[in-house]
Amino acid sequence: MSVRPALVLTGPPAVGKSSAAISLAAARPRCAVIEVDDLRQLVRTGGAAPWDGVEGARQRLLGARNACALAINFLSDNIDVAITDVLTPDTVATYRAMLPGCLVIRLSAPLSETRRRAATRHVWLTAAEFDALHNHDASRSPHVDATIDVTELNALDQTAAIERIWSASGHADPTS
Repeated sequence: MSVRPALVLTGPPAVGKSSAAISLAAARPRCAVIEVDDLRQLVRTGGAAPWDGVEGARQRLLGARNACALAINFLSDNIDVAITDVLTPDTVATYRAMLPGCLVIRLSAPLSETRRRAATRHVWLTAAEFDALHNHDASRSPHVDATIDVTELNALDQTAAIERIWSASGHADPTS
């Protein structure tokens, strides 16, 4: 059995990165989902938000490196990997260096759509942080392999669109 290249999903908050990663994992026999926000939360004292100056940027890169280390371990045991993270040019460079051949897909939607989606679930960000991350994502979008506008897609169609791209980068059958 061989696995596909690691999948990295990026985009602004509430665009569907985590939901899509979980759905993609459910469709294959062995798949890990690594949510980088969860890894960052492991720092219980001294943690800094990714946008909090020099320390936030340092911890943002640490989160990406930790995600890559986990991904390498899963991939070496023939377990597919889907990573979710809001990328910057620095973090995408980290993923590309540590996970050669990884597939980076950006999910996009206008701020009004991500606000609508966020209203249906608990959001851990303040309104100002949510807006700033959305605007940061749009203005400093790192180089990605594909972009999917998810504005008009339901969760099933969004997952299918990602699956088509991921399948084209590796095996066509997620059960192989």
